[in-house]
Amino acid sequence: MITTDSVNGAPNWLDLATPDLDASTAFYGGVFGWEFRPGGAETGGYGMFTLDGRKVAGAMTVTADQGAPGWTVYFRSADADAAVKAAEQAGATVYLRPMDVLDQGRMAILADPAGAAFGIWQPRRHKGFEHVTQDGGLNWVELHTTDAGAAKEFYNAVLDWDTFDVPFPGGTYTTVNPAGTDENAMFGGIAPLGTEPGEAELGPHWTPYIHVPDVDAAAAAARKLGGTVRSAPESMAGVGRFATLTDPHGAVFAVIKGDPNQT
Repeated sequence: MITTDSVNGAPNWLDLATPDLDASTAFYGGVFGWEFRPGGAETGGYGMFTLDGRKVAGAMTVTADQGAPGWTVYFRSADADAAVKAAEQAGATVYLRPMDVLDQGRMAILADPAGAAFGIWQPRRHKGFEHVTQDGGLNWVELHTTDAGAAKEFYNAVLDWDTFDVPFPGGTYTTVNPAGTDENAMFGGIAPLGTEPGEAELGPHWTPYIHVPDVDAAAAAARKLGGTVRSAPESMAGVGRFATLTDPHGAVFAVIKGDPNQT
């Protein structure tokens, strides 16, 4: 599962690119109860979403020519430059080459060979999440891709993952976890593109799942605040109840309430 231990290869940060930071902070505050702490001039307007004072995600303003609104999942690496080099050799596109972010860490933004964007975060002062898994925190990340086998090979080469294939309605679902751990450490999955309604039109992409106490209430709140429900709340035994949503600017994310009987 996702932890705050900052394990190599696992998700250790999440941030939002939005054209309207004030509107987005109001939206996510209404859905998750997050508060926003703006950064100083030295951060270029980048700030932090917090829950009970603990960092859960970041956010920044982007213009139309800088990119589309959306969430970026970052994975921890002890050496961002080496990770990017391995990614390029494995067929990745590099959008932002490794760069220092003040004294907080070193980052890069890439897309895997199928086109799914993701980030690399090499922590220094900023280790990453201070709250995960429980209500209001990142609980799961999911890659929707056209070739699960190729994705496994790519991310194993770049982030040193272990994977497990499990039966899934209509096919196979692949869970992922840091190398050298077992299925109890899984933090995400790989699904064939198009498994979820409306996902195919997005192309290959990563979706972050935020844990909530009530999926239906979160979906209703998102709709009331100007978001949309891409896939209606549904339940799956051993997993929980979940829904895929879009904020008012088009950034896609999901909400989940874990099944208390899951193993």
